[in-house]
Amino acid sequence: MTDEKPLKDRIAVVTGASRGIGYFTARALAEAGAHVVALARTVGGLEELDDEIKALGGSATLVPVDVTDYDALNRLGAAIYERWGKLDILVANAGALGQLSPLGHIPPETWDKVMAVNVTANWRLIRSLDPLLKRSDAGRAIFVSSAAAQKCRPFWGVYSVSKAALEALARTYAGETANTPIRVVAVDPGPMRTAMRGRAMPGEDPETLPHPAEIAPHIVRLASPDFDRTDVRFSFRTGEISALGSAAA
Repeated sequence: MTDEKPLKDRIAVVTGASRGIGYFTARALAEAGAHVVALARTVGGLEELDDEIKALGGSATLVPVDVTDYDALNRLGAAIYERWGKLDILVANAGALGQLSPLGHIPPETWDKVMAVNVTANWRLIRSLDPLLKRSDAGRAIFVSSAAAQKCRPFWGVYSVSKAALEALARTYAGETANTPIRVVAVDPGPMRTAMRGRAMPGEDPETLPHPAEIAPHIVRLASPDFDRTDVRFSFRTGEISALGSAAA
């Protein structure tokens, strides 16, 4: 009988895990056998996730935290080291839209918040978790990005700039870990039925968009030890995997 749990005994951190892509990815990782360390600000959403994971026979550790609490991210790395001594999977999903506005009209506090969540928090996660990923036989770092990183449409400035910076961060990390067991992937979900998309496109019918649960199995595949490519971008919309430096499809 074959093992039906491809991520059995693997430890996964998922940020933004209380809803949307992070929620369904965390659930899918747990169903595949991983122990999920779920980070989010919303306690209720984390508790609902925990209930679902337990119902699937999986396990999770809930960490109610804002990813801009950088001291907490430092403590996260230390706690994971003390309990498991390694980390196999990081899914850096938490993100902020900010507001759609001409660049000159974006309030500085909005700009700073989006950069803190979308860029600096992910650098802090790398800083805290990189030693743990290097202790895995197949560390996987997956960053949820966006085609906005390349398209740079008018009025999407703060979000586009933050996602372009995130992809630069991912590319740099991929280069620095190329000779280690770590593999680095950026994921472009495309338009998806999430709360963030609803805020950006309030007139859009969400039922015309893919559900976040649909991308979760793909992220599980990218997190698997069997996926051995790095410095690449996965497009959910096209199903293509391309070099991170290339233009988005």
